[in-house]
Amino acid sequence: MQSMGIRPVFSGKEESIMYQKEIEAYWNDPARERELVAAISRLVGVKSVKGEAEPGKPFGPGPAAALTEALSLCKELGFAVTDYDHYVGLADLNDKETRLHILGHLDVVGEGSGWSTDPYTCVERDGMLYGRGVSDDKGPVVCALLAMKAVRELGLPVSANARLILGTDEESGSADIAYYYAREPYAPYAFTPDADFPVINIEKGHYHPDFGARWERSGALPRVAAMTGGFRQNVVPPEAECMILGLFDRDVQSACDEVARTTGASFLVNGSASGCHIHCEGKNAHAASPDDGINAIAALLEVLARLPLADCGSTKAVRALHTLFPFGDNRGKALGIAQEDAESGPLTLNFALLTLTETGFTAKFDVRFPICATEETCKKACEAAFAGYGISVTGDPDMTTVHCVPRDSELVQTLLRCYADYTGVENPQPIAIGGGTYVHDIPGGVAFGCDFPGFDPKMHAADEQASIPNLLLSCKIFTQAIAELCR
Repeated sequence: MQSMGIRPVFSGKEESIMYQKEIEAYWNDPARERELVAAISRLVGVKSVKGEAEPGKPFGPGPAAALTEALSLCKELGFAVTDYDHYVGLADLNDKETRLHILGHLDVVGEGSGWSTDPYTCVERDGMLYGRGVSDDKGPVVCALLAMKAVRELGLPVSANARLILGTDEESGSADIAYYYAREPYAPYAFTPDADFPVINIEKGHYHPDFGARWERSGALPRVAAMTGGFRQNVVPPEAECMILGLFDRDVQSACDEVARTTGASFLVNGSASGCHIHCEGKNAHAASPDDGINAIAALLEVLARLPLADCGSTKAVRALHTLFPFGDNRGKALGIAQEDAESGPLTLNFALLTLTETGFTAKFDVRFPICATEETCKKACEAAFAGYGISVTGDPDMTTVHCVPRDSELVQTLLRCYADYTGVENPQPIAIGGGTYVHDIPGGVAFGCDFPGFDPKMHAADEQASIPNLLLSCKIFTQAIAELCR
């Protein structure tokens, strides 16, 4: 598209309004929607779940392939690109001094179960897109990329560069971004389109230790011989199962039915010559929002707590875990760590992973804590609660710091104004979340889109979805934000 040669003639709010008219006209062209959907579909089609490292593929072949595809897309759109050893890729708006970093990621969590479509085929239906990554974070990455293209094609006057950083390890620790910033400086402004509008200026701290216990093998009956649940630390476990020796399907069915009614989980019991197997199906959700899921581990523990199990090591462990992690306790009350403050909200807890055998168990949980939390009220309180049941924390897990950018900062206020201009929301306020984004360790960085209030993207769950109108609105907001921050 030929440049429209826009030049600023006003300042402040008047200039913002002038840009808005041009930006609205640009993105209201139906061709822009087709371009957006096509680009998202290209990236969703690459299964970019982390795998074993290979030469030139630090996070496995999937994320590496996604980065190659994304950089090809950037080059096709006319952007200068850089590949940082396949940890991250860069796309630059221009060759001026960089003022803005936009951090998006191409890796995704595993698909899990329960999908109604192929997770790695982007399906368009009734104004929605379905597929792993359409919301987290391939769709938003494309929105940011095409917003940079819009700034260029509209000829919006910018005096600095905006750099899109395409990462490949956000879901597994962000070693990619650490690699980049060990070699390059931070930018004056940074945002990631990897969460919610209007602006997220606070991200809670994280504490997620390994813990467990050991005991002597027992022949006592009935007993739990094995139990497993969960597949990822930052996901509410959607499934759990156990093997019970000495009890049969008729002995456990009533307990399963009772717990199903009170929790919303479902249970399948299969008998055998020596006992029975119980499978529990819950509902997965992001660990930062445990109230949105149904924790299958906790639900199955509710069943086991109702059974007449023999006095042995596995029974003591099961009852201890049920006491410390009762179903529905997503605030850590039983552990003695529940706390909250007005600015960042409550602590949240997700019992994420459990493996129990005849001689011991290992487990993981995920805590997102508010500004008011301390080592004494969180880490040491957990350890004390565990010690009362003979459970130990392995290693010396740290509590990460809470990330907080002042609400009156220039970046936060500019982004809030851009959001308000295109949504009509009066006086939007920044928010705090439990999720950790790419900017958690980036000085002054915030999360900005692409999910709007009231919309459930089903992030990390089956049938992950994105609204095409919302994505287009995000493109408008990002275009304005890039123009204002880089002018």
